[in-house]
Amino acid sequence: MSTLISIQSLSYDLASGPLLDTISFTIKKGDRIGLIGHNGSGKSTLIRLLYGDLTAKSGNIAKSNQCLIARIEQHLPKDVYALTLIQAVLAALPVAEHYENAWKVEVLLSDMGFKPEDWHLKAQSLSGGQHTRLLMARALITEPDLLLLDEPSNHLDLQTLLWLEAFLMRWQGTFMLVSHDQHLLDRVTNSTIILRDRCLSFFSLACTEARVMQLQQDEADQHRHDQQQKEIQRIERSAKRLAIWGQVYDNESFSRKAQSMTKRVNKLKDELLDLSDGSPWTLQLNGVAMSAKRLLHLVDIQVSVAQHLAVLFQFQDKHIKSGDHIALIGENGCGKSTLLIYLWQSWIAATPMDAMVFHPQCRMGYYDQNHQQLDGQKTLLEALTDFSSLPTEGHKLALIHAGFAYHRHGQLVSSLSGGERARLLFVALSLAQFHFLLLDEPTNHLDLEGKEELILALRQFAGAFVLVSHDRELIEKSCNRFWLIQDHHLVEYTDVEQLYAELITADQIIQLPSTESAQMVEHTVTSASTADELLDRLLALEEKLTIDRARKQKHQKPHLQQMWQKEIAILLEQLDIN
Repeated sequence: MSTLISIQSLSYDLASGPLLDTISFTIKKGDRIGLIGHNGSGKSTLIRLLYGDLTAKSGNIAKSNQCLIARIEQHLPKDVYALTLIQAVLAALPVAEHYENAWKVEVLLSDMGFKPEDWHLKAQSLSGGQHTRLLMARALITEPDLLLLDEPSNHLDLQTLLWLEAFLMRWQGTFMLVSHDQHLLDRVTNSTIILRDRCLSFFSLACTEARVMQLQQDEADQHRHDQQQKEIQRIERSAKRLAIWGQVYDNESFSRKAQSMTKRVNKLKDELLDLSDGSPWTLQLNGVAMSAKRLLHLVDIQVSVAQHLAVLFQFQDKHIKSGDHIALIGENGCGKSTLLIYLWQSWIAATPMDAMVFHPQCRMGYYDQNHQQLDGQKTLLEALTDFSSLPTEGHKLALIHAGFAYHRHGQLVSSLSGGERARLLFVALSLAQFHFLLLDEPTNHLDLEGKEELILALRQFAGAFVLVSHDRELIEKSCNRFWLIQDHHLVEYTDVEQLYAELITADQIIQLPSTESAQMVEHTVTSASTADELLDRLLALEEKLTIDRARKQKHQKPHLQQMWQKEIAILLEQLDIN
């Protein structure tokens, strides 16, 4: 495979110190790279360096001739809000190229799941998940050689996340993907870069296998480090004995040997293998079970943002008891977080209600995704007193265990990063020993190790919880009940696979990689150089055409069918098939 970009001895510093230290790697055509690492390890910085937004302290980034790099934007630029979808995609190209590429935009928007009647909607009217699709189209219309994606799955609902996975699996281009979603990375990547300790490790493996390989290397390094330490200690003991003998017996030979051994020890210490610092903290989430038949009875619930606004969804007669681990799933904006806020405010008010009945002894905690449960004007130590009456020493130990050094305990909560606030809130919830937790997108600020620890903590959580999340691994491994908000109602599933089948509707799975469909049909056909390649292409197109025709009429893509039929006719002629 040809090299698209080569990075040599790249270094980058923050005001607080080095972030990346002389890292080197290459990206070749066909690479589908997952970029992972602890929070703050430099993933987003590396993406920005590759794209050209930042300048490295030292080192070199060399692109091959004609290598075009595109980056999926985090948010829609404000100057495209008032544009239609077609105009918003065309705006990513030079004005001179708009007319000749208009047809490609229509094909591309179809691949992104937009129907023809959507093409003239204003960009500002789209939902969060639709924004992601439009951002993908804006990047892909440039037909990049390398696509950079920085945590595109963050804040996506599960439906859009499934779409993103399907798209990346079918897209044939080269990309680098920053994500904390191990399931997504395993499905769509063929290699992995792990950033940690300011260095980089490259593996020609998908995420899970790469992490296993890294762990095995860590274990081997630890063993080698232990052996080096033993050798140093052995020589130090011998040098000490010889030095004593040299003094006692006035033996210069013993003294010289002791000095020689001391020099050898110093050299061995300089060559001592460095070990990884590892994860800065361990997540814990302790709870208490209640033997009562139910913690909460939801009698008749109507969820709306405010009383005078329309009802987002409604349901009746749901019971929650200790051991119920409930996943609450639905599209962005359907009311998931609104329900959690409604439950939390109702419990805080402690006013008897006909709509819901809490057990009188139930203690509830709330993890809100904006961490507003933490008072920004309090110190870290003071913030924990709002959740737990443990002695001060107990709070200090909890903070130290969570990676907050003693000198930081007087720091204000408002000065913490998003990841650090998440860490502090988990500490607080664990100390409080709640019966019932409401968790709103708790993985948004967690790295892979933190998410694995959260999964384990939730599986072992003795109480009940309702979890809003788009992370499939978290949902699958920690939940035993699944609530789907759909068509303004709440439907319960006990089988997660059945739930996924409901979410994956025919018009939400793309059938054709965008860069492929955005090329001229004739170019696609003539690029195949052998009869076998032509035949494979023919069979693939026939299958796509059959699948699309089998759909309901409103979900079919006639313009794509026409393009496929034209290409099939050319292939049949080239293969001399009548």
